[in-house]
Amino acid sequence: MPPTHSRRRLRRTAIAATASTAVLAALTAAWAANSASGAPVRAAAATAGLVRVNQVGYTDSGAKEAFLLAKGAVTGAAWKLLDSTGAVAASGTTGASLGSWNSAYPAVYLIDFSSVKTDGSYHLAVSGAATGTSPTFTIGTSSAVFDKPAADATAFFQAQRDGADTIPGQLGHKPSHLNDTKATVYNWPSFTTSDGDTIKAAPTKIGGTVDVSGGWFDAGDYLKFTETTSYAVAALQIAARQTGASASSALDAEAQHGVDWLDKMWDPATKTLYIQVGLGSGTDSGSVVGDHDVWRLPEKDDADAAHPFLKNRPVFRAAAPGAKISPNQAGRLAADFALAAQRFAASDPAKARAYLATAAQVYGLADTSPGKLVTTVPYAYYPETTWKDDLALGGAELALAAQKLGDSRASAWLSQAATWAKGHQTEADADTLNMYDTSALADLDLAQAIKAAGNPSGLAVTYDDLVGYVKAQITTGQNRAKADLFHAGAIYNDFDADSHTLGLAATTRLYRTITGDTAYNRFGVQQLDWLLGANAWGTAFMVGEGQSFPHCTAGQLGNLAGSLDGSAPVELGAIVNGPNDSTQFSGGLGDYLDGMRKCPPSGDPYSAFTGHGSRYTDDVRSWQSSEPALDMDASGLLAFYLSS
Repeated sequence: MPPTHSRRRLRRTAIAATASTAVLAALTAAWAANSASGAPVRAAAATAGLVRVNQVGYTDSGAKEAFLLAKGAVTGAAWKLLDSTGAVAASGTTGASLGSWNSAYPAVYLIDFSSVKTDGSYHLAVSGAATGTSPTFTIGTSSAVFDKPAADATAFFQAQRDGADTIPGQLGHKPSHLNDTKATVYNWPSFTTSDGDTIKAAPTKIGGTVDVSGGWFDAGDYLKFTETTSYAVAALQIAARQTGASASSALDAEAQHGVDWLDKMWDPATKTLYIQVGLGSGTDSGSVVGDHDVWRLPEKDDADAAHPFLKNRPVFRAAAPGAKISPNQAGRLAADFALAAQRFAASDPAKARAYLATAAQVYGLADTSPGKLVTTVPYAYYPETTWKDDLALGGAELALAAQKLGDSRASAWLSQAATWAKGHQTEADADTLNMYDTSALADLDLAQAIKAAGNPSGLAVTYDDLVGYVKAQITTGQNRAKADLFHAGAIYNDFDADSHTLGLAATTRLYRTITGDTAYNRFGVQQLDWLLGANAWGTAFMVGEGQSFPHCTAGQLGNLAGSLDGSAPVELGAIVNGPNDSTQFSGGLGDYLDGMRKCPPSGDPYSAFTGHGSRYTDDVRSWQSSEPALDMDASGLLAFYLSS
């Protein structure tokens, strides 16, 4: 069993599961039907080439790129863009190869049809030296292309709801973990290894009961973390703010659902932050059973007398009451409450001031000389190392909220945020936008706050400094994209490729909105193209988008409640990890857990496209590439709403 990595995985045990012959036959038929022409199916590769496109579509005014993945080098393959009537909208020939993907596909060619501006339904056909046909896609307005992915990302959050206020949606999700309304506080357990989640013995009670019901499931399991939820809530609220979402919109309602749960996780009276609900794994002996040990639907837990830590889930706190709070947690939580204050500043000033007071209290307790950060129990689930970006984000949102409410503390928070923003530039693991590095959000919002304050002197950074920091992040991704065969800006032989890809897309959109600089438009488009099908695997990495997408997400809810017969997407809107380092799969995918529905029915339809040190597989056992998670969809939701 490989160790836990930066993307939390579900524990796999050697318990075989069975699936009915009818389900397997239906799934086999659905798999074949779902794979559009040019998609990677088992019967693939009778043709010399495969055409990879953004299967959702392209905006009429933006760049439009596709790729021919060829089985051999070709000269001047002819391509045509055909509309829904079969008429030729554009044509051309391929140029020089961009390089080799793998031994089976030693040549990749760019097809650029950016000149086409007419809205409609299209597909690409390649003939001559190579042949291939793409799935059908849309060219249209930003709204026509990206409204659906944005809405589906919101639907994913709705499906992940826990507690009494669930939304049945496509999965028919029922109320779950109602016992969380009176959950008991426990001490952190000890683990058998530093990079695993198996515990030595049952955790011990250290407190009374607290109401930690609600919130969202984190990933493919049913645990709930402030570590990931705080990032998601920030992304949802920024998306709502930037798009002017109404209070009655699904986006605003989902953002508020997250805020409400975080409000429960913070006790202002005792100054206690609770960071986690649920125990990941139990003991090796099975004397203690945790979330990852039983494959089931969440509504089963409240009555599961056989497994005490599933029926009555433990709560873990960040530190003792009144103690300093790990700065990554404090910064993001302060940002969340300050963003809520901004949302209510005009409609309900009293409520806004209450949120601002909570944000200020949490921010004031940040430990600014931390050792190992507090993330989850165990830390190995999400081993975050940077924190100054989070304090910069918290300070920026506090300053913006204070400006809206006429609070005199705005200048002090502006100064603190500026100091942390500058400090983050020298943090060892600084990155582009994802859950572990929120500096792009912090820098752009801090730039707006500084501008609103009249560009005061004496701050650690200026407006131009902050814009430059974000520009440098985008340039990092752009330089990677220039060297990549499919113009991907993320590193896809490592964890969280999709989160980074969508983070770059979102950053580019926010940067353009705030600065007016359109120089990175094509790069931003390329990132969404890659995620939605213009990649070596020819699949969107988001469920329900395009003609080829994940059907076998590595999670309990999607696997057990979702449709496996092809009648509907398994877990609509879920964004999976995507490609990962091939060595992560060296030990195989393991056996099926008892109760797990087998998916896919057999084989790996994407095995032919392993290349450049990366592999992707759509398999319920594949925590490495197929597990959906809150932070993936948070980045995606932000990118799609900003693009629509």
